[in-house]
Amino acid sequence: MLRKGDLVLFIGDSITDCGRRAEHAPLGNGYVSIFKDLVDVSHPQLRLHIVNKGISGDTVLGLRERWEDDVINHSPNFISILIGINDLHRYLWGEKEYSPENYYKAYSEILDFTRKRLDAQILLLSPFYISKASELDTFRHKVLKTIPSYIEKVEKLSTEYSTLYINLHEKFKERLSYIEPEAFAPEPVHPNRKGHILIALEIYKLILESP
Repeated sequence: MLRKGDLVLFIGDSITDCGRRAEHAPLGNGYVSIFKDLVDVSHPQLRLHIVNKGISGDTVLGLRERWEDDVINHSPNFISILIGINDLHRYLWGEKEYSPENYYKAYSEILDFTRKRLDAQILLLSPFYISKASELDTFRHKVLKTIPSYIEKVEKLSTEYSTLYINLHEKFKERLSYIEPEAFAPEPVHPNRKGHILIALEIYKLILESP
């Protein structure tokens, strides 16, 4: 799926950023750098070029605003996109422009533009929320009730634009059957080292171990 010398670009919000513009430049200290380590150890002959364009707090509208500069102009061979949890939060805070429908519309515009400009493989990663809150009327419970609407949009886009896809929310949910959420994140949005390893490993398995 990846060839020697390919440029692999990761883009998203703080989960992707992970300090890549500050103390952990240039790749951050999250799943992007872990993915690079996995590839360097297992497939050093590929000599991939890894670029991290995550920005903390970003939404799909933010991605659309900077897409040409941060993605198209780099001419990547492979693009991984993880976006949506900030859109969901803003929607629950009353900002209707971040509704699932508008999320889908802006995301679709990004993918449509990319397909017209680049011959790149694309991987869509679903937003996720690492929590088991299920009964009390809390914000966490509202997020867990709402996030399927955003995940459904990503799945639909993946089908429509023939992209690769990983449901990260489901991957974390599977683990939470055996391990408490705190093992993967200090709070539901931002994974710790173990949570980032899960993300990196799922990406690695899909694009470097799938037949």
